[in-house]
Amino acid sequence: MTIQSAAQSYLPDPRNDQVLVSVNGALIPRNQATVSIFDAGFGFGDGVWEGLRLVRGEILQLEAHLDRLFEGAGSIALEIPQGREGIKAALDEVLAANEMVDGAHIRLMVTRGVKSTPNQDPRFIISGPTVVIVAEFKTPRPETKAKGMTLFTSTFRTSTPDVFDLRLNSHSRLNLIQALIQAINAGADEALMLDPRGFVASCNSTNFFIVRRGEIWTSTGSYSFKGITQQAVIDACRDAGVTVRECDFTLAQVYAADEAFVTGTLGGVTPVTKIDGRVIGSGAPGPVAAQAQALYEAAVYPA
Repeated sequence: MTIQSAAQSYLPDPRNDQVLVSVNGALIPRNQATVSIFDAGFGFGDGVWEGLRLVRGEILQLEAHLDRLFEGAGSIALEIPQGREGIKAALDEVLAANEMVDGAHIRLMVTRGVKSTPNQDPRFIISGPTVVIVAEFKTPRPETKAKGMTLFTSTFRTSTPDVFDLRLNSHSRLNLIQALIQAINAGADEALMLDPRGFVASCNSTNFFIVRRGEIWTSTGSYSFKGITQQAVIDACRDAGVTVRECDFTLAQVYAADEAFVTGTLGGVTPVTKIDGRVIGSGAPGPVAAQAQALYEAAVYPA
């Protein structure tokens, strides 16, 4: 199945059929890579993950991603025995084994490990954590950026930190998947989600921005995940003198925006041209989104 338009869509690459996947340090052909049905990640979404992008021989913002990974693991009392340096070495090993130097996306997944029986209690763990690294050749579809994405506002809301803290990059993603399914069924590429108070929070897998009168607005992050690419775009734009506000705003303000775009690890900055059937701005990718992409690349891409 080919996904033609979405923030995470990419061009097919036959090299991916032969990639080696790291499962607890062992390099295995992707079609043979497995984890136990008793794994806490499979049974309960008990784990943390990061999506990483390889550009010109470097993993973009690696230290920031590892900060989030280890902070999230610590918050759920999940010890990663390899430590930061061990995880870095494992990433390097996978990239070298697959001869990847550019244009790759990496999914780094850590679960609590294998249990003696499928239940929630972490005291039933009988192994160390399961660490899986999947690296694939992925080039974002150019037509997605050229024409822009469409969004649909889901009835599923983002959660409060006391219910489910979205700053924790957990394997549990069911409410976000529900929102995406709703958007797909409405003919859109991705879901726009509101927070419990009715303000705009984020999309189901990306962070959301609008442009109004030359200013860039994005949510406060109180009720949504704080994306690493989102923060890099904020910092790069501010360093260039662009006003960026992290604030509460409503759907009415979104519909009247001059531009909209989303940010994510794979696609960087992707324009949004239609939301809930309403054309945003001119209906075409705008200059501020293009500027944000250029500033982001200048700030984080290796020379």
